[in-house]
Amino acid sequence: MTDYRARLSADQRHRLWRTGIGTVLAATGCLGVVTAFGIAPPSSLDVAALRAVEAPTDFTLDLLAADDDQVFRFSPIVRRGDTIGDVLQRAGVAPRDTARLLGESAARKVLGQLKPGQTLDVGVDSEGRLARLNFFDGEGRRVEIDAAGGALSVRMGQATTQTVPRFASGEIRSSLFAATDDAGIPDAVAVQLAEIFSGVIDFHRGLRKGDRFWLVYEQTLRDGEAVANGRVIAAEFSNGDATHSAYWFESHGQRGAYYTAEGKSLHRQFLMSPLEFSRVTSGFSASRYHPVLQEWRAHRGIDYGAPSGTRVRATADGTVESAGYAGGYGNLVVIRHGNNYSTAYGHLSGFGPGLRRGSRVSQGDTVGYVGATGLATGPHLHYEFRVNGVQVDPGKTRLAEAMPLIGEARRAFEQQRAVALRQIGFAKQTLVARFE
Repeated sequence: MTDYRARLSADQRHRLWRTGIGTVLAATGCLGVVTAFGIAPPSSLDVAALRAVEAPTDFTLDLLAADDDQVFRFSPIVRRGDTIGDVLQRAGVAPRDTARLLGESAARKVLGQLKPGQTLDVGVDSEGRLARLNFFDGEGRRVEIDAAGGALSVRMGQATTQTVPRFASGEIRSSLFAATDDAGIPDAVAVQLAEIFSGVIDFHRGLRKGDRFWLVYEQTLRDGEAVANGRVIAAEFSNGDATHSAYWFESHGQRGAYYTAEGKSLHRQFLMSPLEFSRVTSGFSASRYHPVLQEWRAHRGIDYGAPSGTRVRATADGTVESAGYAGGYGNLVVIRHGNNYSTAYGHLSGFGPGLRRGSRVSQGDTVGYVGATGLATGPHLHYEFRVNGVQVDPGKTRLAEAMPLIGEARRAFEQQRAVALRQIGFAKQTLVARFE
């Protein structure tokens, strides 16, 4: 019989050796081993070949048990173009056990639920014998294939799904995204955080080193494993000398929104920036040297530097007044809002899906993509805020605020806020622990 270790790659042998050392240390009380892995939502798929977007190729190897025949846990990720044999081979399953597995009709049928990007939970012994294989099928059920003892059994169980709060915190050292990455906060949650405070914090020019934030967000677990991240339900952001708070509240029969601790809506008629993350390369000015025309002239807008193709969003609800090529502006979108306000987005590389004159857009909708059309030396967005057709500095324009919560809605909000405040307290403890 071919020795199992001889069929492993150098990296797998190193992982196996490291796991063995960890087992010895754990047995003597010197080391604790904790394993975590994620499983992507599955969908129906042909067993012979798996075709979709390329998925990460790494996997983990951890000891499951320390019995006479040690069983090791592998977490191979299904790749585009894989066969079942390819996936199991990367998990160290011997070819004879792969053939035995696919020879069982029940096992072959459930394996047809796999899709690229999905992570399997595979247990093998030191000789490459399959002990068990678990994953979730397309309907969210847990599939458990037990191969221990030479017999195969397939069990299907409904996965238990629950939503739990997660606490997170961070400190600004360079940028918001760098801070959220450092804190292990998912990108989708980081974007929410920026959008929540986009009406009160200028994330392009207003962040300072040492600013801190704390948040609570929802996470969906399936059989105890994280499968999705949901809405931010509470957050605080210390920006300079000011601390901003936000609490999600959905009044009966009303659309949910974020409110301050005093019950004032954080929703603003206009976002502070049409880009989620970028840098200001040129501000609103009565005199600026034009890099293309090489002359001093007024710059009646704000330029945001960003890579070509970056999404440009509408800063407020409105109707598209025009969308097309406009001389030095290049590809330009102009949106008409209420109260004689309008906004313009220039030098676009392209327009948002289905965008045309007369289209209705909502705040945050994609209106185009950063480009370098017209009089531009490189990719950036030229953004203008207009009142009665005249460009003004958006940072110096006072806009009406939404009405605060009152009556029964205010009382319900205060009860919900009390719970959120305790959760924010937990998030603050995580920040203290990280920086002590």
